[in-house]
Amino acid sequence: MTSAAIHIVDDDPDVRDGLAWLFDSRGHKAATWDSGPPFLEATKALHGQWPHAVVLLDIRMAPMTGLQVFEQLKAQACPWPVLFLTGNGDVGMAVAAVKNGAWDFLEKPFQDNVLVDRVEQALAAAAADGDANQEAHRLRYALASLSPREREVLDQLILGHYNKNIADHLGITPRTVEFHRANIFEKMGVSSAIELAHKLGRLQPIVKPQA
Repeated sequence: MTSAAIHIVDDDPDVRDGLAWLFDSRGHKAATWDSGPPFLEATKALHGQWPHAVVLLDIRMAPMTGLQVFEQLKAQACPWPVLFLTGNGDVGMAVAAVKNGAWDFLEKPFQDNVLVDRVEQALAAAAADGDANQEAHRLRYALASLSPREREVLDQLILGHYNKNIADHLGITPRTVEFHRANIFEKMGVSSAIELAHKLGRLQPIVKPQA
């Protein structure tokens, strides 16, 4: 993944090259992707560390549609604003995507100044999101990376239970609990159960311990 501020995902090489040239001429660094899968592999490699960026996403592509790519970005807890590039007849899908969390959409052919203005507005919003929310995004990504058993152990840890109690509750050995606990701490970037509970307390609407 490059340090580009604008990621252009479109299967039309003329569109990709034209947009990259446009943003370069306006002082913005852009990266181009010819389909969704390589772009998603690159975003996964960020491991939840998201620099400020914006995604321009063609709505009709193969082998993944823009809508499918968008859903995968949301599953990764990607905070980047997404602007859909739509052709005639795609507006209904684009409107639905905006209602589902996309930043905006533009119909092809679009005016250069309008496109640049929208992207710059989205970049400003991404920057305003700020570093305060970066940690929350990282934690959500880390949570998503936990195995089902690790998530069960985590739920017990933030309830304040000791290893032996967790082992009895889950029907596993204390040594196995310790193994999962170490993995959880490493993935979540914490050194104690208290620190873990403190950080997850900020994500209370998302993190709900199992009864």
